[in-house]
Amino acid sequence: MSSTLGAAQVTAGYQAATGPDAADEPDRLARWTDGYRPEPGRPDEYRDADGRPRGAWPRLLERLARLSEPEIMARFVSAERHIRDTGISFRIYGDQREHAWPLGSLPLVIEAAEWRSLSAGLIQRAELMEAVLADVYGPGRLVADGLLPAAVVAGSPEFLRPLQGVSPPGGRWLKLYAADIGRGPDGAWRVLADRTQAPSGLGYALENRMVLGRTFPDVLESLQVERFPAFFQAFREGLASGAARSDPRICLLTSGPYSSTYVEQAALARYLGLMLVEGDDLVMQDGCLHVRTVSGLKRADAVWRRIDGDFLDPLELNPASRLGIPGVIEALRNGSLVMANMPGSGVVESAALSPYLDGIAQRLLGEGLKLKSPPAWWCGDPAGLAHVRDNLDAMTLRPAATPQRGAGRDAILGPQALAAERERVLAAFRDRPFDFVGQDLGPLSTMPAWERTDRGLHLVPRPFALRVFAARTPDGWRVMPGGFCRVSERENVDPIEMRLGIRSADVWILSENPVDVRHLGQQATPRVRRISGHLPSRAADSLFWFGRYVERAEAVIRLTLAHLRSVGDAVVTDISGDTEAPTALRIRALLEEWGATRSADMPTAALAQEALVGREVHGSARAHVISARTNAATLRARLSGEAWRVLADLIDLLSLDAARAFTESQLLGRAERALSHIAALSGLTHENMNRAAGWHFVDLGRRIERAINTSAFTLAFAHDEAGADCLGVLLSLTDSQVTYGARYMQGVALDPVRDMVLLDPYNPRSVAFQAEAIGRHLAELPALSADGIPEPHCRLAARIVAALRSGEAADFDVVGLTRIEDDLERLADTIAGRYFPNGPHALRPEKLAGLA
Repeated sequence: MSSTLGAAQVTAGYQAATGPDAADEPDRLARWTDGYRPEPGRPDEYRDADGRPRGAWPRLLERLARLSEPEIMARFVSAERHIRDTGISFRIYGDQREHAWPLGSLPLVIEAAEWRSLSAGLIQRAELMEAVLADVYGPGRLVADGLLPAAVVAGSPEFLRPLQGVSPPGGRWLKLYAADIGRGPDGAWRVLADRTQAPSGLGYALENRMVLGRTFPDVLESLQVERFPAFFQAFREGLASGAARSDPRICLLTSGPYSSTYVEQAALARYLGLMLVEGDDLVMQDGCLHVRTVSGLKRADAVWRRIDGDFLDPLELNPASRLGIPGVIEALRNGSLVMANMPGSGVVESAALSPYLDGIAQRLLGEGLKLKSPPAWWCGDPAGLAHVRDNLDAMTLRPAATPQRGAGRDAILGPQALAAERERVLAAFRDRPFDFVGQDLGPLSTMPAWERTDRGLHLVPRPFALRVFAARTPDGWRVMPGGFCRVSERENVDPIEMRLGIRSADVWILSENPVDVRHLGQQATPRVRRISGHLPSRAADSLFWFGRYVERAEAVIRLTLAHLRSVGDAVVTDISGDTEAPTALRIRALLEEWGATRSADMPTAALAQEALVGREVHGSARAHVISARTNAATLRARLSGEAWRVLADLIDLLSLDAARAFTESQLLGRAERALSHIAALSGLTHENMNRAAGWHFVDLGRRIERAINTSAFTLAFAHDEAGADCLGVLLSLTDSQVTYGARYMQGVALDPVRDMVLLDPYNPRSVAFQAEAIGRHLAELPALSADGIPEPHCRLAARIVAALRSGEAADFDVVGLTRIEDDLERLADTIAGRYFPNGPHALRPEKLAGLA
């Protein structure tokens, strides 16, 4: 058996098969390429039809061969670790699990001269798509003059009638065009599919380059690989062009963290400095689009949408949509909003358009296509149907309209599949022939990939598909010097879309001249500003709950540690001679109440294991950390890489094999290390996050949750009859033993312990300390009323602070503690109602303040 390898697999395969590397450069290169045989008649990037090395590949392989194999493999392992630490991942459509991003171990390399020719064809094609869209939604001359069948346009689900006659703000339907390309049988590049709806892959191309740029900086420099920043700078300027304001607010509209491409969307928002928003974050008012922020409504001038066009406006388009913004089409009509790409632009993705494109190009551009598609025939045309039916055994059959979401390559039937379903296909031709396009697609071209065999590591040809991008900028179309490449791990699987068994590859364009290595933003000196930006309400919600879940995880871990350390405790006798039940029973009861364990009657080790790493319980430490990471996934643009690494390490630490029984000492060590990770995460958020509204909400979440948990601890372990053992556990849970011991020499007593964990403003674990911090955070957050009267959440926080400042330890019996705990829970709900988009009855900012 053989398999195409990613970075970690390459390392393992090399160490297993070849041992220490001692070969010099020529021998190493010969060993890699020995037996490299492309399939006859199938174009290959490395070998031409006569088996000779071609293009830029010899330069790349010769440069890699200067490195020893152990060094190469160590770099690949570093790349895999970086992907894991920074949370670069993807989802397969319909699958809620995240999969680590499968970066391949070799880039696709293209010489500068070939790239110039390809870029010229791509720009021409982008301009053609723009012209077709302007005609389809405008005068309709292409249909009237017989250059384009009306059914190809009107029959497409991507043709959105409410956009008919709309003039795009900024004058352009497309801000970004992409094309999936591969080599045809003659070796020339051909367009397999046009992408104009909401092209994906740009962010993953960026992530691929960032990872390999860290892994092989010397190779990139020596080969003079073209860089991305100038393209992205121009693309951002293109997004802003046409906006009414000189300093426009640009939003990236996502369907949310369960989108299959959410990670790349977040990466693009972070890299380009865009506001990442969902439909619920946006609202139409007075004919303009606004973002709901914790400071009130803020005008949105431009939107880069990453949801399908028909889902954009449930009022005028798809009424079932829960992803869009009601009424947003009106902002496009009145010119107050620039959108990339315009809704309805997906109509030119139709495969049924392909047979007519060359003729349309002659009419609209005055020249034929430079970058052609494979020959195609629309079955809605009688001549096309006859040709497809007569040549069905050699055809690839595609849907005329864009495939259903998630269908992807499964909607395309190649010759083998057609042979097996011939009768069904012929019946479909009789009923709805216009639904199909026949195409001489042929097999995809191949490129080198590593593979492990019994003889060691070798290069083998594997099918690939390349997506290239062109952006509309203020200076015209500009092609990204690279792309998004997918490579199959098997020779008989087409990598048209990302799924298991498909890897991604960086794309290197080798320049003939030294390249500009400046980063994004270095092309021009920006105006100095000290503004924190506006925080969308949804982001504030996620930040708040991120803080709460981290604190919940810490509380469960501390309880579990206290339980493990109290095992074997006897019944305790206090000074008065009374006895109490072992503290372990109280700890078990609290863990069961919090949902960290299904039963308080489990053996000690089993209970501790479930509380720490349980997968079947909602309140385990692992469950809370995963919930924290889920919330953090919506905030990738706001958390540092170090914070992501700590989160990843913490999840690994709490991901024990559920089938294995661990000892109490092993669990104790695991819990102590988990606490250290949480402390590191707390330090990173405290020291690395900008002191803007986002940081306030993270810390608010932690402070409120800590105050609630400390109140619950005090109820359980500082009740009126509590003895020394319970009080000692409470000091341990609140990390206050050292402070208490330094202050009180006589031993533990109820009132001093209550005072320290509840009322001491100098103890960073006390409820009073949390309440004071909450009050300071709320004072820093924006107020939406101008009458000077404190808002409800501020008044409630002030009452809690006053009660703790004026109270005495003896006042906080069961009734007093319960009142404080209830007030804290109500404060959390009041903050949510004021700032977060959590339901139809939430106090929306637009109801409280004017526009900004």
